[in-house]
Amino acid sequence: MKPLLEVRGLEVEFATHRGPFRAVDGVSFEVQPGERLGLIGESGSGKSTIALALMRLIRRPGRIAAGSALLALGQAQDGQDGGTVDLLAATEEQMRSLRLAKIALVTQGAMNSLNPVMRIRHQMIDAMAAHGLHHDQVGWQARLAELLGAVNLKPDVADLFPHQLSGGMKQRVCIAIAISLRPRLIIADEPTSALDVVVQRRVMQTLRKVQRQIGAAVILIGHDMGLMAQFAQRVAVMKSGRIVEMGDVRQIFAQPSHPYTRLLMHSLPSLDPEDRARLLNEVGPEPLAVAEPV
Repeated sequence: MKPLLEVRGLEVEFATHRGPFRAVDGVSFEVQPGERLGLIGESGSGKSTIALALMRLIRRPGRIAAGSALLALGQAQDGQDGGTVDLLAATEEQMRSLRLAKIALVTQGAMNSLNPVMRIRHQMIDAMAAHGLHHDQVGWQARLAELLGAVNLKPDVADLFPHQLSGGMKQRVCIAIAISLRPRLIIADEPTSALDVVVQRRVMQTLRKVQRQIGAAVILIGHDMGLMAQFAQRVAVMKSGRIVEMGDVRQIFAQPSHPYTRLLMHSLPSLDPEDRARLLNEVGPEPLAVAEPV
């Protein structure tokens, strides 16, 4: 099967007074259509930098030093194969059209992603209108209700300001914006950070539900091994800017081969064999149930 995303030799550097610091060092991986890939590692390992590089959001003093990231565009309007685009070589104008439409980012900390002085309605409409989508008032109302319903939120959430929502609701609004143009790839950068465990599960249930609905692939970035076990199909383990191990999630959890992966496994709350067996039992084709509407 042709990969949806093919990353080869990605390098990202940051200028320092001591010289260039390579935050991402020759990273290569593939994402298949509809796949859920987990990217896991400790803070500072380069996970979020990869996400920003793929979105072309690296800012000075950082720069993308080398590599390619070929994204398959799917079928064109005439039914022909739309070909691929190298995200790292695309112009800024091309990237503006690709972001949200083909590749979307759900950032960590929804409180920093939403404009605090704009109602949710206007933020959602702005994202779609920037890509040429136009509706009358009734049409927008129906579209927003559809998107909010997809993430288990009521339509009247559109009339609220971000500060009137809980952390989990704000994160689900960000997911609704991310899927508004049905992208082929969603990058979720620690989407459950700063949320309690019950809300974390609800957010991940929502992400899994919408991923199935639109048929998108997901790159889930995080450091929670238990969360990866429940969501990802394959896992890539990062350390010091490099991928040190990659494999099927069951294989990684059952027989980690790299010492660093084993250290991450030891960071789980319990090393009791029965607890580990229960964790592995959660790793299935459909481990997360669909959340009930809120």
